[in-house]
Amino acid sequence: MITGLSHTAIRTRNILDSVRYYTEVLGLREAFRMMGQDGSLATVYIFIAPGQYLELFSNGTREGTAGRDVIGMCHICLKTEDIRRTYADVQARGGSLDSEIYTGKSKCLMFWTHDPDGTPIEVMEMPPESLQAQADQRLGQV
Repeated sequence: MITGLSHTAIRTRNILDSVRYYTEVLGLREAFRMMGQDGSLATVYIFIAPGQYLELFSNGTREGTAGRDVIGMCHICLKTEDIRRTYADVQARGGSLDSEIYTGKSKCLMFWTHDPDGTPIEVMEMPPESLQAQADQRLGQV
């Protein structure tokens, strides 16, 4: 039985730049590092919540393509309890802001940013009237 989403893996061009973005700009915490066989930094886990991580891999060398018509992963979404404060924090820490805060079709509040490699990141607050919060309530996952 599936009990949750453990991690999302992201290959980076420069793992230290990505670690800095996720920790210093987005305010997440580094959980641990793993080294490659040659002793170089290979993987960094970024803690989101208990049992939930971003897994950053080093040594990305080939650009991918993303867009509304590309099949596959589109973006990652990080949850916040205070969208306005999170937006202000990202702005104050020099993070890229790709949108203002707005209300999505599901009645959630959101804004967009991206990491140093261009990975799209949606930041979302789910007020009680949002479809996500209603689904959580209905499905017993509060």
